[in-house]
Amino acid sequence: MSPAPTGPPGAPPRRWRFGWPRRVFAQVLLMQLAIATGVTVLATGLFLAPLSAQLDDEAMRRALAIAETTASPKVAEGLLTSQPSVRGPVQREAERIRHSTGAEYVVIMDARGVRWSHTDPEEIGEVVSTDPSRPLAGGHVMEIDSGTLGRSARGKVPLRDDEGRIIGAVSVGIEYDSVRDRLLAAIPGLLAYAGGALAVGALAAYMISRRLQRQTHDLAFSDISALLAEREAMLHGIREGVVALDRSGRIRLMNDEAQRLLGLGPEDTGRPLDEVLGEGRTTDVLAGRVTGEDLVTVRGHRVLIANRMPTDDGGAVATLRDRTELEQLGRELDSTRGLIDALRAQDHEHANRMHTLLGLLELEMHEEAVEFVTEVVGVHRATAEQVTEKVHDPLLASLLVGKATVAAERGVSLRIAPATMLPDRLVDPRGLVTVVGNLVDNALDAAAGSEDPRIEIELLGEGRTVVLRVSDSGPGVPAEQRDLIFTEGWSTKELPAHGKRGLGLALVRRFAERQGGSARVTGAGPDLGGGAEFTVVLPEALAEPGLEPGLATAGETR
Repeated sequence: MSPAPTGPPGAPPRRWRFGWPRRVFAQVLLMQLAIATGVTVLATGLFLAPLSAQLDDEAMRRALAIAETTASPKVAEGLLTSQPSVRGPVQREAERIRHSTGAEYVVIMDARGVRWSHTDPEEIGEVVSTDPSRPLAGGHVMEIDSGTLGRSARGKVPLRDDEGRIIGAVSVGIEYDSVRDRLLAAIPGLLAYAGGALAVGALAAYMISRRLQRQTHDLAFSDISALLAEREAMLHGIREGVVALDRSGRIRLMNDEAQRLLGLGPEDTGRPLDEVLGEGRTTDVLAGRVTGEDLVTVRGHRVLIANRMPTDDGGAVATLRDRTELEQLGRELDSTRGLIDALRAQDHEHANRMHTLLGLLELEMHEEAVEFVTEVVGVHRATAEQVTEKVHDPLLASLLVGKATVAAERGVSLRIAPATMLPDRLVDPRGLVTVVGNLVDNALDAAAGSEDPRIEIELLGEGRTVVLRVSDSGPGVPAEQRDLIFTEGWSTKELPAHGKRGLGLALVRRFAERQGGSARVTGAGPDLGGGAEFTVVLPEALAEPGLEPGLATAGETR
């Protein structure tokens, strides 16, 4: 009970009122007590309702049993050999039976309905007040009725002689008030049992409510509802993906960003994580089979950073951040740094060449100067012409020319295989540029430390299929690591300044598999010293002849 505000001066005071409690503990306790009380009352009523009828039936059957016992050959003989009187044998036998059984009356009558026994001696010799035709006709009667002795449960049977002829009837009555007294006497015991059941129910309700109080931190239903609304708004408003899992690995909830990053939908909520995502590093990271902070994983064409926090109930909450753009910027930064290093080296080399040319001119060695300039220009022109003659896509050709320059500055010989021929019909040229760039960068790193550093690139376009091979003269990849090398996060290189390594080859394989192709690594040929050879097959990389090539609809892979 809580008082209402008193209000402004002069206003009549407000009445006290009983308010519904706000706490979940109190509400649940009251509701459970009300339910337990209602069930107890209902069960008691359902039990008592048929009890009166059962007791009435029991009394009538008892009266009938006494009547059948009274209708003995001894009583029949007394009825045939004596006259109705207070001291007659029939009256004495009837009274004896009445006292021994506790019946209200035992009336024995002859075939005319004249009483031969009665609790009131003055009624002996008089005709009975109720119709005796049914027992005199051989029937048995059980009823509750009113007679000269009041309301009673009655049983009536015929009285037969030794030859089976009906010579009279026996009527036995049990006072009906005694049946009602038994019912009333049983009520306190029933109520005691009902009270005990109610007490047990109240105790169970209290224990359940206390447990619920601990689990809900004693919050009100309105507070819980507000928290749920705020949680929904927060989950769907933040820019990070959030995935909640239960202890069995089923998805409990996902916000909109998590559905976008993982490529799932609302219908996937409630399904096992392994079934929804399939096998892979992303599943292992979210399921907790791979542990650590800021774990890198690739889902589709996206690079994700995942963190996982276990919950008290055995489940977990995982957060996902999209690092695709950051990884793209990091790789572009790597490329830019490589180009800067190449330009710096080119500047240094150009200065040396200018000094050489100046010296030749000062020595008036004009023919040697012309030959020197022709040789320097010819090398670069030959490389560009060799690439553009075999690779007709401008984006890919410019990449290879730039990579050739970088390779030359690093002391690595980059060679375009003679069989290379790629038409200008690429469906996703930027995607293939990313694949070629990743493979050439890896090959440069591997070949740079070899005795005769060389790289060979082969690009073949057959029908709609593109086959890419990049071979190097490096140390190669051991057979037991040839599948592991395509796993995101696996790398033998040092950590770059912008982030984590081990994504380039994983993205290459994902790009190939998304287009129905494959990526694998084997040993290079003997002419390259047994290094590594990466082969990527893209079945749908070229447009049909005569059609305008377009960009991939699946998105750009970085």
